[in-house]
Amino acid sequence: MQYGQFCPIAKASEIVGEKWTILIIREVLMGGTRFSDIQRGLGSISPTLLSRRLVDLESRGMLIKKKIQGQRGYEYLATESCKELLPILLSLGNWGMRWARSNLTAKDYDVDLLMLYLQRSLVPDKLPGNETVIRFAFTDMTEKANWWLVVKNGEVDTCDNDPGRDVDIYLTTSVKTMVDIWTNGTTYRKAVAADDLSIIGPLALTNNITNWMNNSIFSDLPSAHEI
Repeated sequence: MQYGQFCPIAKASEIVGEKWTILIIREVLMGGTRFSDIQRGLGSISPTLLSRRLVDLESRGMLIKKKIQGQRGYEYLATESCKELLPILLSLGNWGMRWARSNLTAKDYDVDLLMLYLQRSLVPDKLPGNETVIRFAFTDMTEKANWWLVVKNGEVDTCDNDPGRDVDIYLTTSVKTMVDIWTNGTTYRKAVAADDLSIIGPLALTNNITNWMNNSIFSDLPSAHEI
């Protein structure tokens, strides 16, 4: 897309204004490097379109495509110009939390994206021992209703199939409720009191989940409509 204007906003929009591009940059800046990692955070994007957008960003000097040593495949790394977009993305997220939150619809509550964000939000150092298994059962899902976060030696993996390990903490809720908690639309205590959430596990871990599970970095921002 070209606007035919010398305005720097127009020229920047020619690079990041295409559909999916800003979200691809978001995923790379949040640590996604392999094609599958980036695709996981984008949900419905087709592999063909993602490949096209990655090629475009590489040609624009936003990404470096690099062969993974000793493995098959490539990784995509942010260049300095890409990294400089981080504060802009954070500002855009701040604006979205204040002004666009009311635009959420039922189809926006994506369980795959939720679990990816919960995986990124977990703080392994705050959990005891070398391994902790957390199971989520989503009551509003007919498929992919059960998920596991497996924390082992400081690493966090997400499974939608039973990993065959003893579960330490069980959470039963809806995807919407868990998203609302993560974005600070409600709290764990309020969701439990409203019977929207059940938590089973050691009290030392379940009494204050926010000690080991961070909320969204935008969660402290109130909606502009609530002020």
